[in-house]
Amino acid sequence: MQDRIATAFARASSEGRPALMPYVTAGDPDGTTLDELILSLSGAGADVIEIGVPFSDPIADGPVIASAMYRALARGTTPADVFRAVAAVRDRTEAALVAMVSDSIVMHRGRERFVSEAATAGLDGLIIPDTDTDRLDELAAACTAHGIAFVPLIAPTSSRDRQERLLRHAAGFVYLLARAGVTGMRDDAPEIDERVATLRGLTELPIGVGFGISSADHVRAVGRSADGAIIGSALVQSLHEAAEAGEDVIERARRFVGALTSS
Repeated sequence: MQDRIATAFARASSEGRPALMPYVTAGDPDGTTLDELILSLSGAGADVIEIGVPFSDPIADGPVIASAMYRALARGTTPADVFRAVAAVRDRTEAALVAMVSDSIVMHRGRERFVSEAATAGLDGLIIPDTDTDRLDELAAACTAHGIAFVPLIAPTSSRDRQERLLRHAAGFVYLLARAGVTGMRDDAPEIDERVATLRGLTELPIGVGFGISSADHVRAVGRSADGAIIGSALVQSLHEAAEAGEDVIERARRFVGALTSS
């Protein structure tokens, strides 16, 4: 499964661009389904699609994604719903599919069970931003056993020791947070060159950058040093606005990513 992640980054690199990595919250917005969103994003040119598993206490998420998670939870969205949607489209898209999920959800369901179900559904990787480093060995072993990538999240506040421990278990790619604080849209492109260069000295994995990437200009700026650009809040907000206005959410998703690929 990790091969799809490697293929996605290799394809983008061969085309002289960063991999496009849109984020959506499972179960949001209303009036569409996760499988439909995945297919529309993939068809528009997404290389890696990040799926947020709703959680009642979102980690480092700003008001846009936190609100999307609360709406999704109010609709009863569960991890099992995410697995079903991924399984429904796995053979219909070449995009790599990665879930961002809280450690609390993984442990509540049972680490081995969660990882096994994620792999069986067809997920290529897991991002668990609040992973306890004391459990890294067991989590990484479960991911390796099921052929699914453990994708580490490196924050500006991550100590060198935590970075090195996470990277020892890493597979697929590294998620580098472009900024401190919480997710959200920004006007300016993040300054990441120095931090990307530091990470290059610690890992050979591709580096995807997220937090505050909102536009085609930001994608281009990130692509000068990193291997992928993760677009979250701007897309989630755009889809919510489309739903609120009674517009076609799937078409909005397609246009949003299409604008980034054609830039």
